[in-house]
Amino acid sequence: MPINDDSENDILNPTATTPLSELMVGRRTLLAGGFASAAVLFFGTPASASSGSGSVASAAAKTKLSSGVGGPSLGFSSIAASTVDGVVVPEGYTADAILAWGDPIMSDGPAFSEDASNSAADQQLQMGMGHDGIQYFPLEDENAHGILAMNHEYTTNNLLFPDGDADWTAEKTLKEQAAHGVAVVEVMKGDDGSWGPVDSDRNRRITPNTPMEFTGPATGHRLVQTDGDPEGVAPVGTLNNCGNGVTPWGTLLTTEENFNGYFWEETEGAADAITAEQAEINARYGVAGTGFGYQWASTDERWRADLNPNEPNRFGWIVEIDPYDPTSTPKKRTALGRFKHEGAAVTTSKNGRAVVYMGDDQRFDYLYKFVSKYPWQQEIDAGRSPLDEGTLYAAVFNGDGTGQWQPLTAGRGPLTSDKGFADQGDIVVKARMAADLYGATPMDRPEWTTVHPERPYEGFVTLTNNTRRTSPNPANPRVENRWGHIIRWEENSYPTGRDPESTTFRWEFFVIAGPGDGVDGSTTTASDNFGSPDGLWMDNNNRLWIQTDGGQPDGANNQMLCANTETSEIKRFLTGPVDCEVTGAAQTPDGTTMFINIQHPGDGGTPEDPSATSSFPNGGRPRPATVVIQKDDGGVIGT
Repeated sequence: MPINDDSENDILNPTATTPLSELMVGRRTLLAGGFASAAVLFFGTPASASSGSGSVASAAAKTKLSSGVGGPSLGFSSIAASTVDGVVVPEGYTADAILAWGDPIMSDGPAFSEDASNSAADQQLQMGMGHDGIQYFPLEDENAHGILAMNHEYTTNNLLFPDGDADWTAEKTLKEQAAHGVAVVEVMKGDDGSWGPVDSDRNRRITPNTPMEFTGPATGHRLVQTDGDPEGVAPVGTLNNCGNGVTPWGTLLTTEENFNGYFWEETEGAADAITAEQAEINARYGVAGTGFGYQWASTDERWRADLNPNEPNRFGWIVEIDPYDPTSTPKKRTALGRFKHEGAAVTTSKNGRAVVYMGDDQRFDYLYKFVSKYPWQQEIDAGRSPLDEGTLYAAVFNGDGTGQWQPLTAGRGPLTSDKGFADQGDIVVKARMAADLYGATPMDRPEWTTVHPERPYEGFVTLTNNTRRTSPNPANPRVENRWGHIIRWEENSYPTGRDPESTTFRWEFFVIAGPGDGVDGSTTTASDNFGSPDGLWMDNNNRLWIQTDGGQPDGANNQMLCANTETSEIKRFLTGPVDCEVTGAAQTPDGTTMFINIQHPGDGGTPEDPSATSSFPNGGRPRPATVVIQKDDGGVIGT
């Protein structure tokens, strides 16, 4: 997590404690008395809750969304949970680390300095910190040559600087900013089967200081205008980039998550600069005080929210980047809404429209989707973005296993001028507040989303955890949900039927995480249990990959598991080093090489003893890195 950041665990939603009867549309009364009283969970697996869990089961329909048979084989032996300081994979697989924090993105760039003495200028030419979401974009020899585009979510200053946060300077601000953002690096598979970076004009770093453009309904809006950009069209930079996605037209969607924690809002004189409207926005998005402890505002006034009250509104977006064109300017696609974006799963509807599913990673916040106004191929052919016009929706989950996507459209329903929504720009800047008025379902930290490659109407979302819930709802059934869960939904409404454009859906629990064998309501097995599901990705062979970030039931390191969504079989595939998060997943088109990221290994280290808890990947100072996984026989990963 970022410096002093427990922000996903803050409760910023004023409706979080509102009785569900006032929030839910078409809900049924919850069943009482724990999971056992529900007779059967969606997958037909009886489960019992521990006496202290406060769990309840939804009254959702018992019809499964899957057949319960078939699906892809999980042709590897599940590995044991681990506390080893390294990456462990099944027998018959090899995992190699590349592109670690500080590695130069060009061969003639500055090398990593083990004592962390590299300058801000050096860091601008090196891989950033906090490796997170990753995508592979193929080139001519698509299974052996491509582009990796990955996020650098945040920094661990005890490792980034020789002396940590002490004696803060403008140089430290610049170096820390340069360690954030996105890296785009061309990679190639060598004759010996190993992968590595190659020099290319495409290699570049995108940081909080990179020029960008606004597109869509917030472009030029009064709430994004600043003294430095009075027209409100040219934001600068992207940060806290967490999950990401790839579009059918071959671009990266990178997401801005905990942007709020970078801003200082000084109390003295703040009332003179911040309007009542902006103060309400800041409260709903968590902009207050000195954030997570980042000290940028001490040397760079752009991060002073009291001096630049609209600057926080210029973050919290999804940013589109063309990895193939190094001269392209990143675009903040504002039609997709502003919140703490965790991921962006893109699919295509029957009518050819682009559909994007997105989670807002905050306790008691929402699941969203965006449907483009026009078919994406038509827009691309015309030189326009499919992501600049369309409808943004927030999800309502009902207790009978159905749900609705509520349209966040200015002038519709409660979203009127007298409520602060005079136009669509107001809607997207204040997306959380618009979803509040529509009674979207408060969730247990919705994070990554993914869509079935052969059934684009079927999606999944991770709910990582929420230990502050005191009242369950149908989609979030446990009080003090320390282990999290995964929900599957199927878009299904008249007249479109099974189609991502549908405005109604059916849903079920895919898995309730936890110790296993029914303990604390979990539907995992004791041997392959897990907690805090975060990263989520379904590969081209229909295998669902689940990655964790948080406490594990057995106290082991974070991990990656593989699931057959037809049978609900789940096996542990990988464990990471000490203190790490396992995150991001991508494969070559033939499925024989997988790329994942190891984030914040050894973040318990100190300036005096950087490798106190981990020395991944090379010994010495721990460094986030990309891990390349291949099967020793050259076969498809997971078979």
